[in-house]
Amino acid sequence: MADTTENIINAIRKQIRDHMNEHADHLSGGACKDFEEYRYLTGVISGLALVERDILDLLIVKINART
Repeated sequence: MADTTENIINAIRKQIRDHMNEHADHLSGGACKDFEEYRYLTGVISGLALVERDILDLLIVKINART
């Protein structure tokens, strides 16, 4: 069961990272049509980064609980 949970968590982390990279590529490529889109995408990236950090923190707690 633990392996399945970890596999799911890793899959979610990968999706989060992929979304962050897609948005960052869009920004760095100068593809934003206006400042509103730029602000929106930087907000999305910020939110995804927070979620990713929370997931990593929870994983650390889980790993430390095992030892």
